[in-house]
Amino acid sequence: MELRQLQYVIQIAKDKNFSRAAEKLHIAQPSLSQQLTKLEKELGVLLFRRTTNSVELTHAGEAFVRRAQTILDTVEQLKQEMDDMALMRRGRLVVGSLPITGSQILPLVLPVFGGQYPQIEITLIEDTSSRLEQLTASGETDLSLLTLPLQEPSLAWEPLIEEEICLAVPPGHPLAGRTSPVPMRELAEEPFIVLKKGQGFRQITYNLCEQAGFSPRVVFESSNIETVQSLVAGGMGIAFVPKMLTRPQESEFAPAYLRLTEPEASRTLVIASRKGRYLSKAAEAFIETMKTTVARYYSL
Repeated sequence: MELRQLQYVIQIAKDKNFSRAAEKLHIAQPSLSQQLTKLEKELGVLLFRRTTNSVELTHAGEAFVRRAQTILDTVEQLKQEMDDMALMRRGRLVVGSLPITGSQILPLVLPVFGGQYPQIEITLIEDTSSRLEQLTASGETDLSLLTLPLQEPSLAWEPLIEEEICLAVPPGHPLAGRTSPVPMRELAEEPFIVLKKGQGFRQITYNLCEQAGFSPRVVFESSNIETVQSLVAGGMGIAFVPKMLTRPQESEFAPAYLRLTEPEASRTLVIASRKGRYLSKAAEAFIETMKTTVARYYSL
């Protein structure tokens, strides 16, 4: 059994298609099929059920993929340790990020890190909170920028920013001209615009409303906080918005923003990794760079 065969099985399991898997592995499809057949004969079990339309893991295949992923992850961590011993002369770091939040933070961090460690290659993966948690738990990202609460128990995290959450209302809303903070309970009958499932900030919205004793009356959902703000500005409802993502008041489609109270509203941004996973020197350096750089612009 060879390491490349483990990689082949995992890629086929991900794509459920020999042609796509072969393309991503940069080998010919007949070669991929031959390698799989060779491995199955060596093991004495079938790893996949093949039909004309699909490729599905067998029970043995599921067990094989779990162990194979652990083996490949161990090999990758060994490589990272060796890279560290080579004094970070080379290396690769896969960083996961929430798209909109990352657009505010990563432009501050990446140039600093790149200037200090030009030999480290950074690969960025942008996705929803739930998907990033899965990728981090499986070791497909080394680190991910996420918001609390995390749903995946296998993740460890370090706090990065404690950020105020603002109330966004249409410019013509009765609350728009208010100068004092708005008690959360006053929003119980308001129409809410929220992010779709899988977005961490959606859960924060629901948690804040529940703390105030009501469930939000949702009238629209979007996958993008910028769309949410435009809908608010257009008079379609109200929303909660992280302070760093609020729009300048002179911008087109800018809502009116107010402070919240009872309870006061905030979110915690964290940098997360899988518990027990070896953190390379490059990963440790990235965490430290992120913490020190972000601290110049935001307070924890």
